Amino acid sequence: MNFYRHSNEKIGTINNIYDGNMFPDTAINTFRNIERLFPTRTIPASSKPKPLKKSSLSLHSFKSQIQDFSVKIADQFYDIYDYLALNSITGIVVLKNGKLVYENYLHGNGPDTRWMSMSVAKSITSTLVGIAIKDGYISSIDDLTVKYVPELKGSAYEDTTVRQILGMNSGVKWDETYTNPKSDRRNFLEAQTSQKPGSLIEVLRKLPRVGEPGAVHNYSTGETTIASEIVIGATKKKLSDYLSEKLWEPYGMEGKAEWWLDSIDGNEIGGSGFSAVLRDYARFGQFFLDKGKIEGESILPEYWFDLASQPTILKNGESVNYGLMWWPAWTEKSKQRKAFQAIGIHGQVIHIDPHENVVIAISSARPKPLGTQPIDDMLFLEELIENIK
Repeated sequence: MNFYRHSNEKIGTINNIYDGNMFPDTAINTFRNIERLFPTRTIPASSKPKPLKKSSLSLHSFKSQIQDFSVKIADQFYDIYDYLALNSITGIVVLKNGKLVYENYLHGNGPDTRWMSMSVAKSITSTLVGIAIKDGYISSIDDLTVKYVPELKGSAYEDTTVRQILGMNSGVKWDETYTNPKSDRRNFLEAQTSQKPGSLIEVLRKLPRVGEPGAVHNYSTGETTIASEIVIGATKKKLSDYLSEKLWEPYGMEGKAEWWLDSIDGNEIGGSGFSAVLRDYARFGQFFLDKGKIEGESILPEYWFDLASQPTILKNGESVNYGLMWWPAWTEKSKQRKAFQAIGIHGQVIHIDPHENVVIAISSARPKPLGTQPIDDMLFLEELIENIK
């Protein structure tokens, strides 16, 4: 039962991922074997996995529909074959009203293939913060960060709140450039590679302030590690154990997942390194679309869905198109539907459309961390959704 058919494939390195310098076959092998790059903690599959029921929509009919439709983007027409090929898609799962209407895998992937999430993990981590608030471990989203992560006392994060960490508007300096070896993101990766306990927090402690907390938005993977440390500090539980207890087991996830650790038997990396099968990413999207309901009861605060999924208003009144570690829609049609996405580098996506009650999970192996999607995922997916009404 523990056999994983991809486990003997030749893979690249962690630096290859962030530099974007792997040939396609090696990249694919690496992205489905990231637990070989760092120590991980396992989230077991649910003891009572819930199958994805097929939609009453005819699968055969829907396949014909998506094979026939095309969308015009920047004076160019694209069909499903273009999208899957040009955007280096390795898997796609489409749910409508919580039921499976389409599933396809490419490049040797299948329903049993675990795939890296990269920054999709951020949305999982922020959701765990919400669950911890509902559970009472965290008193308020406006609590000071250092209440749960006292190691940050005396740093630029001392006056920040949980809300500001989740919205990445702490006012602390950060350069997220993946391919720049001197960026804060790469310094953070070096600390992770050292596998020394506490090394990630030490990097964060040294960062300077560039603005007032709540007044400056600055995308920062470092702050997702703070979010995971908030959950760990508040619950006194391993992040993976808490995810298993609250979501993975009761929601019926069918596959086990793995999560990178900052050191052997250490803490989970809140902003990346989560690996799971695509169907379970889709289930996570459905859980969130259903506002955190399991067996009819929500495990998230009542306000969480709208706050997390839509733009943030800073202290100066500026609207930032970022929620609580989710990306609100940037296209007109999807904005009207209040759609949003979890997004990870190299093309990992969970697209959620509340208006149409659709969740689409996508795994990809794009050649560079950013900037190599010939077809805008949101523009294409919103038109795909039009074809399953």
